[in-house]
Amino acid sequence: MRRHRPGEGQTARSNVTLHAVSSLDGFIARKDNSVSWLDDRGSVYEAGASVSEEEAAAFVQTIDCYVLGSRTYELALELGWPYGDTPTVVVTSREWPAARKSVEFYAGDLETLVDVKLAPRFQNIWLVGGAMLCRRFLELGLVDEIRLTIAPVLLGDGLRLFGDSLPEERWDLKNVATYRNDFVELSYTASTGESI
Repeated sequence: MRRHRPGEGQTARSNVTLHAVSSLDGFIARKDNSVSWLDDRGSVYEAGASVSEEEAAAFVQTIDCYVLGSRTYELALELGWPYGDTPTVVVTSREWPAARKSVEFYAGDLETLVDVKLAPRFQNIWLVGGAMLCRRFLELGLVDEIRLTIAPVLLGDGLRLFGDSLPEERWDLKNVATYRNDFVELSYTASTGESI
């Protein structure tokens, strides 16, 4: 499967990380698009790590650009915009008013978006939703790393993380992190081996 190429004149290869939070049974939202189940219930798992606000802020500073779909954009606005002033590209065919200076809207080809528009400008690109956009990035081989955070809840129904019928493809485990709030983060990189 194709992996994105560095843009012309780009010295360091950019990295596209797909970041998602899902329930134990693979849903990223309820049927009504609610994500209230993500609320932190406090410290439970004693062996898990705690992340201070300073550590979280320092980590977020390493992200050069966010890419998201229109539904995720709407939700982010409702939640008070967690992306700060970091450049953000919203992939959408809808017309939107410019709500923030850091936000750019894009309606073209995704390979062009990554290889031509983003890779020459940004090294650490985070794809944060929605499900259809993440699926399309995976199908096109535009994702280098997957960071999947699993919440300690079974939803039973809702919006699936990647939908159905993605082609089989091997990913290599890079890291596992456990947190005191019972969440687990799995980090995978694209396998150098062949598809299954």
